[in-house]
Amino acid sequence: MDTRSCLLTPRFTIHRNNLEKLFYPRSVAVVGTNNIKGTVPYDILFNILKAEFRGILFPVSPGEKSICSVRAYKYVIDIDHPVDLAILVFPAQVCHLAMEQCGQKGIKAVVIISAGFKETGEKGWEREMQLREIAVKYDMSFIGPNCLGVINTDPAVNLNASFARRMPEEGSIGFLSQSGALCTAVLDYARAKHIGFSKFISFGNKADISEIDLLYYLKDDEKTKVILLYLEEVSDGQGLMQAAQDIIVDTGKPILILKSGRTEAGATAAASHTGSLAGSDEICNAAFRQAGIIRCGNIEEMFNIAIAFAYQPLPKSGRIAIVTNAGGPGVLTTDAAIMEGLELASFNEETTQLYKKYLPATANIKNPVDVIGDAKADRYNLAISGAICDPGVDGIFVILTPQSMTNIDAIANEIVQVTNGYNKPVYASFMGEADVRSGVDILQRNKIPHYILPESMCRSFARVYRFGSERHERNTKPKDFKDVNKEAARAVLLDSLNQGLTFLSEDKAVKVLGAYHLPVLQGKIATTPAQAMALAAEIGFPVAMKVLSDEIFHKSDIKGVVLNVTNVGEADKAFRAIIHQASALMPNARIRGVYITRMVNSGQEVILGIKRDPSFGAVIMFGLGGIFVELYRDVSFGVAPVNESLAESMIHGTKAYGLLNGARGTTKFDTTGIKTCIMRLSQLAVDLPQIKELDINPLIVLQEGSGCFVADAKIVLG
Repeated sequence: MDTRSCLLTPRFTIHRNNLEKLFYPRSVAVVGTNNIKGTVPYDILFNILKAEFRGILFPVSPGEKSICSVRAYKYVIDIDHPVDLAILVFPAQVCHLAMEQCGQKGIKAVVIISAGFKETGEKGWEREMQLREIAVKYDMSFIGPNCLGVINTDPAVNLNASFARRMPEEGSIGFLSQSGALCTAVLDYARAKHIGFSKFISFGNKADISEIDLLYYLKDDEKTKVILLYLEEVSDGQGLMQAAQDIIVDTGKPILILKSGRTEAGATAAASHTGSLAGSDEICNAAFRQAGIIRCGNIEEMFNIAIAFAYQPLPKSGRIAIVTNAGGPGVLTTDAAIMEGLELASFNEETTQLYKKYLPATANIKNPVDVIGDAKADRYNLAISGAICDPGVDGIFVILTPQSMTNIDAIANEIVQVTNGYNKPVYASFMGEADVRSGVDILQRNKIPHYILPESMCRSFARVYRFGSERHERNTKPKDFKDVNKEAARAVLLDSLNQGLTFLSEDKAVKVLGAYHLPVLQGKIATTPAQAMALAAEIGFPVAMKVLSDEIFHKSDIKGVVLNVTNVGEADKAFRAIIHQASALMPNARIRGVYITRMVNSGQEVILGIKRDPSFGAVIMFGLGGIFVELYRDVSFGVAPVNESLAESMIHGTKAYGLLNGARGTTKFDTTGIKTCIMRLSQLAVDLPQIKELDINPLIVLQEGSGCFVADAKIVLG
């Protein structure tokens, strides 16, 4: 298994070897089961039997001689046969004793169903760590605790080691979930729609085996074509991104994620704009998009997209044909398709002549093709066949509305037959509920993706198409700028940290940014009014003048900034006002002087920033700058390191891009300069972990080809 170097740890290697025993065990022990129907310990054992597990099953129950007519053992070490997998259902307080015996028995894979661990508080956390210590001691791997269990539908094993109500159908979707309760709802939802799974895993508290370990296992699992993941927390964001990129680039398997916790009630504002704007959910969105993970808003959307991946080939383009028996739904589908970035295919002459010859005169033979309300299966056959054989069509949407003369089941069967053998995706929308139910069932059983609403169909097709078209872009390496002076920047940061400072004054921030060749405006420090007048004249009017202190972070809040100083008299007046205001409002601050820089008055103001996220690491922000950053919150994010393609998409992903790109004939600004600044800032963020947050606000962008300048910078240390 080819994985990132930081994953190649002893534990990861142990998991990789043990996971095969977890999913394909030749023998299973259910440790802590009982004879009480309707309880988790009993149901686990009964489900394994009911699924017709292909291996040997050993109940372990100190107080029972047999369970479900299967001989029971008092302790796991009493079993006189090798055991590949143990399912622990003892109470949390004694799980460690059973785990110790599993280790002594030589069992390498364990699923701990029991609750009562870190989710209950400090005592539970200590019990969880005790289990992990035992696992490390014996080179074991375990899933859980506090989970539903694992399911493998492969007929070679037929393993339902869970307390789900039913064994799901066999399929090509792998499902991973941090929530056991959600799993039961998902299984019921999928069963109603005949959606099958390859592997179904509830990993609970992930005290040992994590979602990243399981993702890498499914990467190489031949039975899995699509991976679905439900997460409540992202504990290793960088590992998750790397795993996703490895899977998508190497195998083309899509990863769909449902992540809860989208809001942060009561979150406190951070010291910088970037810190306050880059909430955890915004960062998750950016990270998932960057890694190629498709984020879904709910279960229905997740499975709408999943079945499109699992059942049909990837579309080669966004050119689609619509076949419908009603004009209104055809128009609705057309609107939805265009809004999702798809396009209506133009039929060639052969297809046009076919439709003209065989479809009724009242039919619409252009796209969307309206076979009109009295259409039966043969007319649908003709329309779909013509579209699917047309080289200008790369996807077909089939719409049906139930009318009195509509033979719904026959049309569903015709769709299945006519599309069989073609390497073009076909999606269907039988609109309605009760009348179309049997036809929908035929489609679902035969792996034709079905959607109640055409809008959902268009959205799913678009997500699948974009995934395929963007897959190989994600492997581009970020640019490595060789002209940077990492050591000079690092020295400034370490010196400030050694002084106990929590942020850099502007002159020091300029040194750090300058070391990475970001376009700073070099300034000069004046300590007297006379010096301020002389330095301002030397720099050249107009100038900006700002208070310089290691204790004053928000200079504008104390009127410590004066802009557009145009002559020596104004420079004298500005110096005195700045020093007076700072001394009066922050009497304990040590004022080092006034920092004077050249003013750049023409250009568009944008913001760049860095935030250090505890899970994903350094995050880069771009957006509309100046006073508008908090007002409009028009920002985008990328997880460092940021390559050229991502830097471009960060710029294009904001409304500010319209202003920068010369909307309605206005001035075009230097977006190439912004892109370079984003990539240089990304390299700085990776190289210098001492920076907790950073704002460049504003970065003044000049006309296209003229560059940009850092007008103000704030750096928070951590």
